[in-house]
Amino acid sequence: MNIILITGASSGMGRQFALQLDRGMPSIDEFWLVARRRDRLEQLQAKLSHRAYVLPLDLSDTADLNRLSEQLIAKRPVIRMLINCAGFGMIGDFDQIPVAEQAGQIDVNCRAMMWVTYACLPYLREKSRILQLVSAAAFLPQPGFAVYAATKAFALSFSRALGAELAGRRIYVTAVCPGPVRTGFFEVAERYAAMPAYKKRTMVDAQRVVKQALIDSSRHRPLSVCGLPVKAVRLTAKFLPQTPVLYAVRRMKGTKRA
Repeated sequence: MNIILITGASSGMGRQFALQLDRGMPSIDEFWLVARRRDRLEQLQAKLSHRAYVLPLDLSDTADLNRLSEQLIAKRPVIRMLINCAGFGMIGDFDQIPVAEQAGQIDVNCRAMMWVTYACLPYLREKSRILQLVSAAAFLPQPGFAVYAATKAFALSFSRALGAELAGRRIYVTAVCPGPVRTGFFEVAERYAAMPAYKKRTMVDAQRVVKQALIDSSRHRPLSVCGLPVKAVRLTAKFLPQTPVLYAVRRMKGTKRA
């Protein structure tokens, strides 16, 4: 049985990946949809022409991660695409956000992504693909988004290294690094502080980001960056020293020097 496994599938980017892939992929027998909200997964299931297997799991919970591993062992599918979209972020200065919320970002954005990838690897075959939803926040540290950006730096480093390890098996890894995307992400992210205005001006639609990511993945590109502003951020972070870049970010968000 050939499957596509998508985490964070109930909304946002994960949902958009499912909808776009559902229009093609005749060789796929089933979509595995993973997220916490069963009701939203079942709503998505009803929209898909492919058969869909709903897995309402909280990937911050080790017991639920083990349940996913058990399902893979029991059903032994061939995973043609693994798309890790589960994740969240919190905007605000580090000491203004409860530590449990900070640790939760690490649990989902880093630990769960790593765990799911590890659990799925035995079921990937030659020409299978992995898409890891990272973020342009991975390109440089971000005051006011410190833990989230750090988790995405981990995700980017892990994805690039994993891609190099799997190249000999012809399994291709693409790190998807969008800037701000119009999804429900910011309903959670802005709980403690508002998104800076300059980020709001560069927001793009999830449909566009996913379309570009699928093109880049099909071409076996290790990185998918959608839009000129995000490409400019990547180049700036790559070639300029971090200190002046961090100073500029701090000024744009209105943070004063201590």
